[in-house]
Amino acid sequence: MKKEEGTVKAATKLILVPTVAASLLALVGCQGSAALGGDHPDDTAKEVVIGSLHPLSGANAADGQQMSFAAQMAVDEINEAGGIESLDGAPLRIESVDTKSEPETAQSEATRLIQEGASALIGSFESGPSANISSVSERNEVPFVMDVAALDSILQQGYKYSFRIQPSGSMMGESSAEYLDQMTKDSGEDVTKVGVLYEQGNYGTAVEKAFANRIEELGMEVPSAISYDPASSDLSTQVQQAVAGGVDVLAVTGYYRDSLLISQAISSIAPEVKAVYGVANGGFDQTQFIDDAPNGGAGYLNANYRLDVTDDRARALSARFDKGFGAPMRASAALSYDAVNVIAEAVEEAASADPQMIRDAISHSDYEPVVVNDGRIDFDETGQNSHAAVSVLQVKDGAIRTVFPNDLAETVYTFPAPPTSAQN
Repeated sequence: MKKEEGTVKAATKLILVPTVAASLLALVGCQGSAALGGDHPDDTAKEVVIGSLHPLSGANAADGQQMSFAAQMAVDEINEAGGIESLDGAPLRIESVDTKSEPETAQSEATRLIQEGASALIGSFESGPSANISSVSERNEVPFVMDVAALDSILQQGYKYSFRIQPSGSMMGESSAEYLDQMTKDSGEDVTKVGVLYEQGNYGTAVEKAFANRIEELGMEVPSAISYDPASSDLSTQVQQAVAGGVDVLAVTGYYRDSLLISQAISSIAPEVKAVYGVANGGFDQTQFIDDAPNGGAGYLNANYRLDVTDDRARALSARFDKGFGAPMRASAALSYDAVNVIAEAVEEAASADPQMIRDAISHSDYEPVVVNDGRIDFDETGQNSHAAVSVLQVKDGAIRTVFPNDLAETVYTFPAPPTSAQN
């Protein structure tokens, strides 16, 4: 398949499922069907199967459902544009399964998909399930393209079949610290102490370590770094501990539910901080956060992966997704869309559905993603996209806007932005 403006050949017509429920029914309905008789297809394949593993139920289902829809959307576009040209127009097919946010389920489902003939896998939003999928992928020599999974150690095993599009946890933590430092200096504000709250899992721990280390290298102090259980029903105590003794900024790494609880605790405690700053935060950049958080989450900042709103192709994709899914496209869904396109371009280049040939083509991909990236995708020897990047978002005027770096910004950021001020 020929590249066109850095993506897979554009579709002349896009077929989208009109409702979320119908979309998920279609996705789940294809589970369990054998792909090509259970053998990995070769260059005579009549179709190429990609396994999509995401949390379609449970606490992270909102992201998982969007990610599965975006993966199907990418496949629909490719098939409508003629399929895989180098395989005589062979279509792609998505087999979407529910990891239930469980590493064991992700492992067993990945194994099943490979046994049934999947040529490649994408997934899975959470690092625990993704770590298990990577292990299965490596044993079976089938490529796995991670859309969302930040844990650094996944790609520190010497794996040859796992690739990650998004920044790693350490990349996100370090970039978040550097951006905070730049913004505070540019605004003329003195920030010397940063309190940190982070979810206690592998993801939160890895991001916090990188962020705190880099913040201190930049000359700021981290007097308190408080971990918490994201399943807690109240996080007021942890918020009080994180801001005790006075901090200028409260940095938070977590998921949606726990980040919302933190915002509620902040509203009640009313700490005198200049800003709440998400660090790879999975809640502060969701449109639902504006509806649910006190004061609409006004002023909250968040450094995270993000759809590139300065790119016409990304904006057009977002509009198509919104129309088909019935809700704004999350950055996690955009990463799933990119993951499918990375695999599709590799299949096109390899002119084969053989997993090992696809893996080799993925390893030197130069696909242009719709998410923020410092150029085209470039996987290093570990499988990490070395050009992966983050941008800073802020809740302003009832919407989530990209505010930093300046060349990606939709509007100017506000700093300081006290979380209890209605003026943000």
